[in-house]
Formats: sequence, structure tokens, C-alpha cells
Amino acid sequence: MKQTQKNLVALLALTAAAAGLGLYAWYGVKEPDTREAERKQVSEQLFAAPEAGAKDEDGKAPPAPVFTKLTVKASGGTTELAREKDGTWRVTSPVSARAETAAVEAMTSTLASSKFSATVEEAPTDADLEKYGLKTPVFSVTATASVGSPAREHTVTLHGGIENTFDGSVYVRREGDPKVYAAPGAVRWSLDRDSFALRTKEFLGPLEEPSLQSIEVKAKANAYLLARDTGGTGWRLVKPVAERADEVKVADLLTALKEQRALSFPADSAEARQKLGLEAPVVDARFTPATGEPVRLRLSQVTEGGETKVYALREQGSQSLLGEVPESALAVLDVGVPELKDKRVLAFRREDVKRLVFHPGGGAEPIAVARVTGTDGGAGVWEVESPKQGKAQHFKVASVLGSLDTFKASAFGEAKPKSWAKYGISDASRGAVLQGADGKELARLWLGNEVKDKPGAVYARGSGPDVLEVSATWVELPAKVEDVLEAPPSPADGGPDATAAPTP
Repeated sequence: MKQTQKNLVALLALTAAAAGLGLYAWYGVKEPDTREAERKQVSEQLFAAPEAGAKDEDGKAPPAPVFTKLTVKASGGTTELAREKDGTWRVTSPVSARAETAAVEAMTSTLASSKFSATVEEAPTDADLEKYGLKTPVFSVTATASVGSPAREHTVTLHGGIENTFDGSVYVRREGDPKVYAAPGAVRWSLDRDSFALRTKEFLGPLEEPSLQSIEVKAKANAYLLARDTGGTGWRLVKPVAERADEVKVADLLTALKEQRALSFPADSAEARQKLGLEAPVVDARFTPATGEPVRLRLSQVTEGGETKVYALREQGSQSLLGEVPESALAVLDVGVPELKDKRVLAFRREDVKRLVFHPGGGAEPIAVARVTGTDGGAGVWEVESPKQGKAQHFKVASVLGSLDTFKASAFGEAKPKSWAKYGISDASRGAVLQGADGKELARLWLGNEVKDKPGAVYARGSGPDVLEVSATWVELPAKVEDVLEAPPSPADGGPDATAAPTP
């Protein structure tokens, strides 16, 4: 290449570089500055009520809007919600269901408090709307609220577009207003919600324990019937055995059911129930309340495309609801008798106990204490009756009684043994007897031998018919009368043997 040609090539390269720098200066600096200048900063509420920013005659701001209706269009569907008289929200379309409280509160809070951050276009063209995702909105929310004082209804419809990938904001338009605004990205997160997101996932409950009278379960490994005690507070096992039931365990079962959250809500039909195995369920349970229709709950397990799924059908009267639930839901009600049986060692009411007789064992004399009502009609104090008489250590006796009330077995042993002696339990065993005001025995505890290979555990006999394994240190029963007898004042404290002070 000749020198003149080389010079020409170099000149052209320099010219191109200069042009590139010019274009960079325009598109990289000048044009963004121009666009930024066109984005007018604004601070206007999304839900702009006519009284926004106004003050009443006392100079106070108007009350916050109280939302009563919401219509949300997102993910190709429309969800309608209404506020109930008690303040809760309910999905009214496309289904009737309780609303997901957190999702609705996030939506109403965003509508009431969030503001546009900038005006992007004052008079957008169709091409502009297409660019911002607002020609066919990504989501729309129509919100009706009670505003102002005196209160009146006001409705606002917002349309959301695409996300600005530069700062995460979302393009928004308000119906009746031609402008395109920018709003914080959190606005899209709160408002762009489909029907599944807006309805509650806790559909197996509510099953309020105090209102139920019976619970019948047929599961894969276990079947049982629980019935309310005649007193109306506790529970008892009716089948497969007749035993006191663990009230805490029953309440925990119902809580665990309530906490199961739906993964999806398939369309319910006779064909769908058959296909999903609900006509031959793995778990079939019936909850009968004191008033109203029983609740039937069926759970099935099927394999779809190599994946195991669990479905639940909740029916009450004419209402039914089908949902997919986690696989762990199958095990919630499938529990055995040992888990359902009451693990309390003694069944009694603490306020009924008026007398305690402690048996130290080993042939030692029993220690009897009794509650004596005070002259003021109060709760009374404890006094030692035998083998000595005197005022008892009130806190000590109350502590022992409290320990006996909360004493629970760590495990169940032999059911209804023919011989208690092999467990070291007899009438001469260490233990305690609890009596009522009429001297009637309310409960009795016997403590026996240590449990083999379980340090710190001993065999026990309580209010039930079975051998129990309990902690040897849970309750400290008095071994001698001095353990509960209040010591008399010493001479230094002015006791009976103190030397009388001389008369001045």
C-alpha cells in the first residue's frame, strides 16, 4: 500500500472515531439528560381521593381511606374481593373463599400510602403505551374506599405495565388520567396478584377445638374415635380403647391441620375426585361440632408424571373445597393410641384437693397435711396433721401439689398388668394420696423400681390402668415430716425459749 493510501485510511479511521465520540456524547450523555429532564418528579398518591392533602375545619388531615371492594386483573384472570362487616376480606369471584389476609393488607396499604415517583409521559401515544406495557396492561386494580368526612365512596382504577429494568420501578397509569407515571417496584409486587395469591391457603380449618364433640379418623396405619368428656372440657378415647385422651395432643392435631397450606386448587368435580383417589382416601376424618354440620375431610395420594401428590377434600353441608396439600398432611391425623392417650400421671383438679397423705415407703410413717380455711374465708393454709402437728411450709406443699398436677409419663409400659409387684409397686411403695373435702380419694400415686436402661426413670402407677415410666426427679415427695413442717422460731428470733428482756 502506497503512503498516500495509508494516510487516507488513517484519516478515515480518525474521522470514524470522532463521529463515534460525538454519537457517544449525544446518546450516552445528552439524550439521557434530556430524557431525565422530561421525567418530572411528582409526589402524588396512587389512590388519589378528592380530599387528598386537604384539611378539615379543625386543621386535621382527613381520615385514611377504608377500602371496601377490590377488583384485580392479573395473570389472565379477574379476582373480586369484598370487605365483610367484621373487617375481614373475602374473595367473591371467581370462587367464594376467605381472603389471604397478608396479601390483601399489603395491597390496601400500598394503595393508601404509596406515591408515584415521576411523570414519564404527559401525552403518550399508542406506541408509547405499547412500549411501557400499558396498551394491554400487565395488571389492573380497581379499588373502592370510603373517604373524607363525612364519608363517601370513591373509586380509582390503576393499570400497571412492565418493569423499568434500570431502577426496578414500574410504569403505571390511572384511569381518567392520560399520563404515564413511574412508581416504586414494591407497588407491582403488592398489586400484581392472581386469584391463588389472594385467597387463603389454610382451607382444612378452621376446626375450633372447644366447639367439637367428636373426632373420628380412619387412616393408613391407625383408626380411632375421640369424644368430648361429659364435663365438656377434656377428651376421651372411645375406640380402639377406652382411655383418657391427651387434651394438648388433640388441640395440636387441629392446629397442625389448620397450618397445612394449599399448593393449588384444582377444579372440583365427580370425575376429578375419582381420578385423584378421593373415593378411596388414605385418610377419612369426620369432625362433629356441638351445633352445625359435621366437617368431613378426605386425603388421597396419587402419582402424576412420576411425582407423588396429595389432595384434600373438605366438605361441610353443601360446601366443598378441593386442594393440593403437602405430603406431610397425610401424617397429621395418622397417630396411634400411645400418642393420643393422656400422659398425665394423675387426673384431678387442684382446687378440689383438701388433704394430702405422703407415703415415704420402706415402712416409714405416712405424713398427712390438710388445707385449713382461714377465718376470712380465703384459700386457707396447710397444716401438718401427723405424725406431728403444726403449721406446714405452705410454699413447699403448694409446689408438690403443682408438680403432681403437671406430672406426665415419658412412656407407657404394660397395659393393665396382672401383677404390679414385678415393677416394685405395692401398697408399701413410695407415693401420695390426694383427697377431697369429704375424705374421698381423688387420685393416688405409686412409685416403683428404676426402669432398666433408662437412667433417671422409674415405674409408676397413677390414675390410669397402665404401667407408666416417669422421671424420678419431677416431683420431690416428702420423706420425713420435717420436710413439710414449718420450723418454730429460734430463740434469736424471739421464740418460746428466748430470755425475757428485763423490765426497765
